[in-house]
Amino acid sequence: MFPAIENQVFLAVGLAAIATYSLRLGGLLLASRFPKSGRFRKGMDALPGALLFSLVVPTIVTEGLWGVLATILTAAVVLRSHNTLVAMLVGMLVIYVARQFKL
Repeated sequence: MFPAIENQVFLAVGLAAIATYSLRLGGLLLASRFPKSGRFRKGMDALPGALLFSLVVPTIVTEGLWGVLATILTAAVVLRSHNTLVAMLVGMLVIYVARQFKL
């Protein structure tokens, strides 16, 4: 239909794929040069949790008291049952009910 736009879309998707692959490959190549122990290693080990925390906390705060309740229930379910899917569903259900009934 619009050949110029289709070409731009394919180019954009191709460049995004190359960029993603390059970043992943670069990370793998650099990882072998990082120290295997010490403070740097401890910091790198803590990074995934810190990133997840930084993404989740603003959403919890935005939802207010119901967000805190959903978080507590999610944590309790996952600690008790060791089932992450069920825990996430419980948290989502709390937020869904709070939003539906405008609590």
